[in-house]
Amino acid sequence: MARVTAPVRVLIVDDDAMVRAGLTMMLDGAGREPTIAVVGAVADGVDVPPAVSAHAPDVVLMDIRMPKVDGVTATRRLRRRPEAPEVIVLTTFDTDEYVLQALRAGASGFLLKDTPPDQLVDAVLRVASGDPILSPQVTRKLIDRVAVEAGAFERARAALDALSPRERDIVRAVASGRTNAQIAAELYVSVATVKSHLTRVLVKLELDNRTQVALLAHDAGWA
Repeated sequence: MARVTAPVRVLIVDDDAMVRAGLTMMLDGAGREPTIAVVGAVADGVDVPPAVSAHAPDVVLMDIRMPKVDGVTATRRLRRRPEAPEVIVLTTFDTDEYVLQALRAGASGFLLKDTPPDQLVDAVLRVASGDPILSPQVTRKLIDRVAVEAGAFERARAALDALSPRERDIVRAVASGRTNAQIAAELYVSVATVKSHLTRVLVKLELDNRTQVALLAHDAGWA
């Protein structure tokens, strides 16, 4: 997704009215540049397509457990749309076992529902700018909670074998949670070069974002 100019438009999807109200208050009251505007809030994944069409958000904060259409299904459907907004999964972590599925479906990352306001604002702004929220420590815990499906290791290795040596370096760095600037410094190349390599990696692997690259690297035993 191209870099978004202020205000960053956010759609909140959560079946708890108090959560919707709290997130709206935190984000609309951020008081920093670039500003954030909550353009809509809906209670179920079934309401996401019309809300996205009506409000054109840059980022969707997506709950996992909802009564009609869950966050995994809603994320998968949303990411198939042309110029789809980025998705940040909302989870309680200790009870949700569907976050990994949502990441595979194209979500750019996840946040705990008790994330402090400053971190929530920072996460939304980062994702809107194309920098997914990928915490290696927490992601690894989530991955460990969900059994890898049969054949994932072989499929991941076969896919990664198609990459060039430098592209594999990029994949390993992304899997470790490094930013483009950090990768550029470690590989002694420009940030633009890192972005170019990453774009080719996404095309070759037929993936949507860095988070999916990191999950593929985990399946292959690279992370």
